[in-house]
Amino acid sequence: MEFMVFLAIIVVIGLVIVLIYNRLVALRQTTRQAWGDIDVQLKQRHDLVPNLVETVKGYAAHESQTLENVVKARQQAVDASSVKDLAQAENMLSGALRQLFALSEAYPDLKANQNFLKLQNELADLENKIAAARRFFNNAVSEYNTAIEQFPAVVLAGMFGFTAKEFFEIGGTERATPSVSF
Repeated sequence: MEFMVFLAIIVVIGLVIVLIYNRLVALRQTTRQAWGDIDVQLKQRHDLVPNLVETVKGYAAHESQTLENVVKARQQAVDASSVKDLAQAENMLSGALRQLFALSEAYPDLKANQNFLKLQNELADLENKIAAARRFFNNAVSEYNTAIEQFPAVVLAGMFGFTAKEFFEIGGTERATPSVSF
């Protein structure tokens, strides 16, 4: 009888360990999938930038410093190897793109160019998709990080190599509210 109770306890403990492990694996996979979504959107953004630069180059060729900054920032974003490095590179790229779009104000022909407008709209759409993918990823990371820190999962997480993941935060993505005065 005592052996059966002991065996039942061992089976219950084993079942709990399996359930906790499987939950942690599922959460880790969710973070990987969410990162994959961000990666796809960022690659589309990176692919769009050279077309945008070429379009602007035709109208504002003497603005070479701004164009070089965009190209350099794009390359740093493409080459980034960690979440933190990518976030910094994407911040630089966003700033360089803002400067590029500011140029269009000085060049009415560029501002009216259909190709430029199409690229600008595509980029705005991608920015919205990136923001949504980033929110999903950060939520998945939060859920995963919380799960590996809660008892009893914290005991198993360390043993099975589950480590905390970094959030993907890009600063300066908030749009300023325009001021209205009469």
